[in-house]
Amino acid sequence: MDAPRPGVYRHFKGNLYRLITVATHTETLEPMAVYQALYGERGYWVRPLAIWTETVERGGLTLQRFAYVGEDEPSCGEAPPPDRTDEPRR
Repeated sequence: MDAPRPGVYRHFKGNLYRLITVATHTETLEPMAVYQALYGERGYWVRPLAIWTETVERGGLTLQRFAYVGEDEPSCGEAPPPDRTDEPRR
C-alpha cells in the first residue's frame, strides 16, 4: 500500500485533520497514520493506515474515510461546522 501524502484531509463526517506522517508500530510493524484534529483542542491521534485509507458506506454512497483536501489548512470560512461525533475517544 502506498502511503498517503501529508496534508489536510476531510473525514467523511466533515471534520478536518492534518496527516503528519505514517509511522510503524513497534511490535506489529503495522503502518500507522499519525494525525492532528484541526478543530477543538487539536489533539494528536494514531490510527492503523489500513483504516485511514479504507472506504465507508454512508447514505447509500461509498466514501473515502479520509479524503485529501490539500497541503494547507483551509481558512475558517471554508471549514465545516464542528461535528464531534467522529472524534476518537480518549
